[in-house]
Amino acid sequence: MNITYCPDYQSMSQLASSLVLSEIRKKKNLLFCAATGNSPAGLYQELANKSSKDQDFFKEVRIIKLDEWGGVPLDHPSTCENFLKRTLSTPLKIPTVNYISFSSDPIEPALECERIQSELDRHGPIDICVLGLGRNGHLGLNEPGQHLESHCHVAALSDKSLEHSMLQGTEIKPSYGLTLGMQDILASRLILFLVSGTNKALVLETLLQQKVSPTLPASYLWTHQNVECIINQSDFQESLSVQ
Repeated sequence: MNITYCPDYQSMSQLASSLVLSEIRKKKNLLFCAATGNSPAGLYQELANKSSKDQDFFKEVRIIKLDEWGGVPLDHPSTCENFLKRTLSTPLKIPTVNYISFSSDPIEPALECERIQSELDRHGPIDICVLGLGRNGHLGLNEPGQHLESHCHVAALSDKSLEHSMLQGTEIKPSYGLTLGMQDILASRLILFLVSGTNKALVLETLLQQKVSPTLPASYLWTHQNVECIINQSDFQESLSVQ
């Protein structure tokens, strides 16, 4: 894992954007796995700025959604779908045919996971996977446990995941999660791991000990040969000693 400490959130987002744009210049139709949340939001804004200046830059890019809150209507404001359409796929003008997305309220969640897995098997592997660090160390909705699922699956949500900022103030809470599995994530050619948020200091400190365990899913990123970990240093100055 290559770790870069950036002085602030904007610098983290700009560095992440430069890496993404560089990869797209090499492969115009790359498969981009998109996480949601505050950590990648700045990156997506930087990409949207690029799209506003060069409307054809992203026209061949394919996007696959990392995960989704289950049991919530797809048009609900708290869904990952709503977040990604608003911040990424619409500003980048991604054609519908190039967007692979979990439904948030499928009749058969397991069958929905099989559908997405089939799409990933057909279009993958992922070229760039954008990840954030969950407060409990989850990646996507791969929650800590005794073992981790390899492929797309229905996930039981932890209490910490249910406290996610996307769910604050909403009257409808998800009853499960839908997510790509750890093997799907680790098969990515490049992983962009964006770490920000003062409430993640303890889990980041544990992660930096480099001990790989299913009780800390993010620790499996130490086993991948091409991870760019970009940390917003301003969020962790008081809790971590960084170079």
